[in-house]
Amino acid sequence: MKTDIILAGVGGQGILSIASILGEAALREQLFIKQAETHGMSQRGGAVVSHLRISDREIASDLIPLGTADIILSVEPMEALRYLPFLSRNGYIVTNTTAFINIPNYPDLEVILKEIRKQPHFVAIDADQIAGEIGNKRASNMVMLGAASPFVNIDPEKIEAGIAAIFERKGEEVVSLNRKAFQAGLRFAMEHR
Repeated sequence: MKTDIILAGVGGQGILSIASILGEAALREQLFIKQAETHGMSQRGGAVVSHLRISDREIASDLIPLGTADIILSVEPMEALRYLPFLSRNGYIVTNTTAFINIPNYPDLEVILKEIRKQPHFVAIDADQIAGEIGNKRASNMVMLGAASPFVNIDPEKIEAGIAAIFERKGEEVVSLNRKAFQAGLRFAMEHR
C-alpha cells in the first residue's frame, strides 16, 4: 500500500496542518511517511506545496515523481492545475472551488474549474462555504482533508484522532469544530465522487 499526495495551496490556508494530521494518522496506522515541503512567500499569500508519501514499506525519497501522485489535494483551484503534471492516470484531484485571488492576473475561475472537470477523477468542493456553515471559515482545510480522505488509504477514525492530537492544545471546542469540518468534507466526497 502506498499513497502519494501533493498538498497545494497558498500560505495561511492550512496545508502544513493537513500534512501534520495525515502524518499523525499514518503513524497511528504504523505506516512509513516522508514529507517535503516548499514554502513560497507564505506570509504574503505565496504558493505552498508539500509532497507527502505514505506507505506500508520504507520510502526512499520524499519527492513524488511526475505522473505518479495518487492525490492532488488543493485548497485553492489554480494550485490544483499547477500540479496536474504530478497526477497519475488513476489519481484524484480534490480541490476547493473558492479562489484565493492573490495576483492581479488571476485566471477566470470558471476556466480553471472547467479544466479540473476534464480530469477523469476529481472532487470539486466549496470548502469555504461548508466551513462557514459549520461555524468557522478557517476550518476549510479540514473540509478539504475530509473530502480527500476516501482516497488516502487510512481509516477516517485515525485521521480524526490525528486532528485531535494536532489541535488538542487549542481546546476541545477547536478539536470538535475541526472534526465536524472533516466529517462534512468526507460526506461530500462520498456523495460526489
